[in-house]
Amino acid sequence: MTELISLPRLEALMDAAWPAPDRYDTGEWVLRAADGVTQRANSVWPRSGPGGTRHKWPALLRDARAWYRSRRLPLIFQVFDNAGSDALNAVLDEEGFTRQSETLILVRGGDALVPDPGVELSAGPTDEWLRLWWSVDGRGDEDSLAAARGILEGCQSLYALVRDDDGLPAAVGRLAVPPDGADGGADSWGGLYCMVTRPDARRRGYANRVLRSLLGAAKGLDGYWLLVTAANSGARDLYARAGFRETGRYHYRQERPKRHLTGC
Repeated sequence: MTELISLPRLEALMDAAWPAPDRYDTGEWVLRAADGVTQRANSVWPRSGPGGTRHKWPALLRDARAWYRSRRLPLIFQVFDNAGSDALNAVLDEEGFTRQSETLILVRGGDALVPDPGVELSAGPTDEWLRLWWSVDGRGDEDSLAAARGILEGCQSLYALVRDDDGLPAAVGRLAVPPDGADGGADSWGGLYCMVTRPDARRRGYANRVLRSLLGAAKGLDGYWLLVTAANSGARDLYARAGFRETGRYHYRQERPKRHLTGC
């Protein structure tokens, strides 16, 4: 398949689409924090592409540990699966970092689909939208939910909600549209996030209706991306039918807690 977009550009778009409110750019790594809400917003983004001066990594790693420790957060890296990450993965292996949550990056071109008129669209997350998404994907209390809402509203987005026959929210999704130039590219891309269906409403076509409506409602985009865990075969099949194809993968690499000797 012809490459629709480069991985470094996608990384920048993904960062802009799920923006952490607390961040520090070292020049090579971007440290991100959001009160522990989602791995993505609380992880180090070690940019892909040219550069990567390995002799600086011990100091960068030490500073990253201190930065996250001061926020009472674990040190986690979002590491993309490409040859440019081999050296960093080797260092993290030596340091005993775990590998978690293998995630596929899927893309498709910008050809529009026909929106479903029964899907409700809004420019912001309504309370019903937010509650359904959080009930499936969320972790934490009301403060965590407020932090999650801040992440969502940090990027211009379109929100979709479809109801079941009883009028209850059945499935939701979000299309994030980072501003032109956020990734240094001339074309415009949108990213699909927060695609969830209420557990008792699954396998009834609701997710497909949300997906097609979001792809059909945003005009003038040159392409779309989305993220799905490698283990989620049902979602992967849905996205494949909609024309999405894999273009990359990443893992989260988390530092293991250090054991402290106690006792006499």
